[in-house]
Amino acid sequence: MESLAGKIAIVTGGTRGIGRAITLRLLSEGASVAICGRTRESVDRALAGFRNVGGKIFGWPADITRIDDVRSFFQAVDDTLGGLDILINNAGAGVFRKVADLTPEDWHRNIDLNLNGAFYCAHEALPRMQRRGGGSIVNISSLAGKNAFSSGAGYNAAKAGLNAFSEALMLDHRHDNVRVSYIMPGSVATEFSGSPTDRGGDTSWMIAPEDVAEAVALVLRMPARTMISRMEIRPSRPKK
Repeated sequence: MESLAGKIAIVTGGTRGIGRAITLRLLSEGASVAICGRTRESVDRALAGFRNVGGKIFGWPADITRIDDVRSFFQAVDDTLGGLDILINNAGAGVFRKVADLTPEDWHRNIDLNLNGAFYCAHEALPRMQRRGGGSIVNISSLAGKNAFSSGAGYNAAKAGLNAFSEALMLDHRHDNVRVSYIMPGSVATEFSGSPTDRGGDTSWMIAPEDVAEAVALVLRMPARTMISRMEIRPSRPKK
């Protein structure tokens, strides 16, 4: 298995939820991690929570739907950590309405955050990884990218696009020693899925953010000769 010790990683949306769990896991594996969030306040709050974890952590405010923010973030990572080996495209959100009620602004919010942002970050990451002889990109997608649901058209389309983008990215750059994977979780117990009250108070059946982080670590630690290109994660015993 590959060691993550000494690797430099970026986790977008690393301030909470799945991104926070992935960040904690990578730090525990000995990686240095850079996270971003949309505001300085959210980043500083997250950094305070990582303070006693150990490992090198860096945070920068960046809206990944804005290419200039992405470029500034990656430059800050270069200046602070000295390079890039791993990119986790985790940042995402959804606006859920039936198509007739979905505004163009809602549509673009889904596509910009879940798909365009991943492209912007991958586009910045690739030349950096190529200079270091390779790297890994893991895109956190969703089963919504292959299983449509009512009121999810914008989110479904964005995640389906992310899946297709991931496949093409892998084919384009596998011979540059860049491994590309995408992970499709089902229902995860985070704020993204609503409050516990919204879900009837029981989240025990749902995937934990730490479970997704475990999957990310598995993907990254595979021997160099092998790549997990895609992974589906489901609750073992969903509600009937």
